[in-house]
Amino acid sequence: MRLVMFGYQTWGHRTLHALLRSEHDVALVVTHPPGEGVYEKVWSDSVADLAGSAGIPVVLRDRPDDDELYSLLRDVAPDVIVANNWRTWIPPRIFSLPRLGTLNVHDALLPAYAGFSPLIWALINGEREVGVTAHLMDATLDAGPIVAQRAIPVGPKDTATDLFWATLELIEPLVLSALTSLESGRTDFPAQDRSRASFFHKRSEEDIRIDWTWSAEELERLVRAQSAPYPAAFCFHRQERLEILAADVSEAVYGGTPGRIFYREGDGVAIVAGASARRGRNRALVVTRVRTSEGKELPAVEYFRTMGGYLTSYAA
Repeated sequence: MRLVMFGYQTWGHRTLHALLRSEHDVALVVTHPPGEGVYEKVWSDSVADLAGSAGIPVVLRDRPDDDELYSLLRDVAPDVIVANNWRTWIPPRIFSLPRLGTLNVHDALLPAYAGFSPLIWALINGEREVGVTAHLMDATLDAGPIVAQRAIPVGPKDTATDLFWATLELIEPLVLSALTSLESGRTDFPAQDRSRASFFHKRSEEDIRIDWTWSAEELERLVRAQSAPYPAAFCFHRQERLEILAADVSEAVYGGTPGRIFYREGDGVAIVAGASARRGRNRALVVTRVRTSEGKELPAVEYFRTMGGYLTSYAA
């Protein structure tokens, strides 16, 4: 089949790599110019460079809604557009142009976790599995009929980085299987159950700020979700920013005020957590490794020389 690929960053790069290894003809690649956002600098393999090395024409666009691009796509006449990590709205005249439709690849088990940063949100929320979905694009973002879907389990110590690499390996077999289904003429792909749908926004600085009224279990997942190279979860100690790089849930139960630097446990320091911590029924977050505002990384037991005082969400 004749394909056009829309994509960006490592997700798009891996998708294009799969298409180039397939029997299909990639006639054109559309990608974004390099961005300056912190999350755009993570997993930043260049789709444009890969396409160029394969001799495929490349078009750069922030948004694909201009007449020039539409005319170019119409002249190419693709059987399918394949999109992965395209960051802006694709208008109906574009996604409905190919003979067999536009196949969007999304790193979540749709209909849940449509939108942005699905692996991070899913890990924070304690989901037992994550995955990748290939669906036909329609007017609602990430909501079209599902052509193919694959899942992997989330381990008890998995980080978002671990899940990124694991789901990346699903892209090639998923995309090639979905294209085979489209090429076969099949059209009876199941609609998404919209009663199970959820839609998440892009992550920002506010989303990685630690709220000590969250439970220790939730905070431990937040720390794993914000694993390097993502920006680390942070709080404040004595009005200085402190990043939490590694943590566990305490064995013991601790009572008091959320954020209290309480007690050494194992290789870390127990910080009281949870909105109902005053009742003395909560686990604490055992912080094991931190990074200071000067960028120094060290074990928590070296940073917290004495117990007492508080970690806060804001500099006070």
